[in-house]
Amino acid sequence: MKIARIALVGDRSPNVKAHVRVPALLTALAERDGLVLDAYWIPTGDAEAEAASGALAGFDAVWVLPGSPYASEAGALAAVRTAREEGIPFLGTCGGFQHTLLEFARNVCGLAGVAHAENDPDATDLLIAPLACSLVGHEGVVTAAPGSLAEEVLGAERSVERYHCNYGPDPRHLPALTAHGLVLSGHDEEGGPRIAELPGHPFFLATLFQPELYGDGSAPHPIVRALAAAAVAHAGTRAAA
Repeated sequence: MKIARIALVGDRSPNVKAHVRVPALLTALAERDGLVLDAYWIPTGDAEAEAASGALAGFDAVWVLPGSPYASEAGALAAVRTAREEGIPFLGTCGGFQHTLLEFARNVCGLAGVAHAENDPDATDLLIAPLACSLVGHEGVVTAAPGSLAEEVLGAERSVERYHCNYGPDPRHLPALTAHGLVLSGHDEEGGPRIAELPGHPFFLATLFQPELYGDGSAPHPIVRALAAAAVAHAGTRAAA
């Protein structure tokens, strides 16, 4: 049985429900699906150095978890960039989604001055801004674009997902993101982007909702299962190289 190494990037806390659920999800992936992940928690304060040293590139998957504001914005962005540039299976959820867009905007689109309101509330050019209505504790329908990775992973065009966030992308900058290749492949009922993916990458997905909150926590969300499968495939490719 191939074991994949996954970096869980986030500032682990017993007060973040998504973090608390992760161990049970890893167990369920192994027992139900035969997808065995050797997980390492990497605080955002360490992630920048782990990326710079090349250590982060040695993982078979990177998952930037909820729990913002992160201790280190730079660390979260470095984790996203490493996975994007090195072709490592990647998932960003909630704050991970927000920082995925921020990393892409700055390093791919050339929007070096854009900011995240939670990290820099006085910034004049916000990519990630306060939502008009908080999504903390909210459930909502997400529609995936036909033929997208999101639709393939979800196994349906529509799903009901759980949120726990107060921030989302400012629509002003979305055209720049999509013009440079990021696909906004899932939207809520008002048309707000809720899933992003990167075609041509082995597995690169980010969701504003939290798949960690799926069900009672005893079974992995299809997106989490898909990340695990991509990680195991990556481990197999690495072993064969």
